[in-house]
Amino acid sequence: MKLHSIRPAKGATHKEKRLGRGEASGKGGTSTKGNKGHQSRSGFKNKMAHEGGQMPIQRRLPKRGFKNTRRIEYSIFNLGQVDHLVEKYNIKEFSPENLYINGLISQTSIVKILGNGELKSKIAFKVNAVSANAKTAIEEAGGTVEILK
Repeated sequence: MKLHSIRPAKGATHKEKRLGRGEASGKGGTSTKGNKGHQSRSGFKNKMAHEGGQMPIQRRLPKRGFKNTRRIEYSIFNLGQVDHLVEKYNIKEFSPENLYINGLISQTSIVKILGNGELKSKIAFKVNAVSANAKTAIEEAGGTVEILK
């Protein structure tokens, strides 16, 4: 075998279609683009939402609601969950750093504690927000609450 004798396998390559090269090409006249219209012209680009002149779906459907850009999305933990997590992960202080280390939240999450359930363990909380019920329940159990900015 020599470099000058290497060829692609039979059937692996195809001849390129040469459009717009006259009648002898077998694709003459309209060059397989149909008759007239903007699609047959040079420089035609089909826009993503174009539906051939039919009213596009994003314009047919009505607008509904809105997205509040100032909404604060909390990672919520109830007191019943907190007891379970403290036992499972052996957490001494309930803070975003400890929760992130244990893979419970993402690094940018904002943590809020809600008062659903019972808190049995005495634990220190360093969180971004806490409900009034949760705060009283934590202090009754002997824990402390520190609000982070």
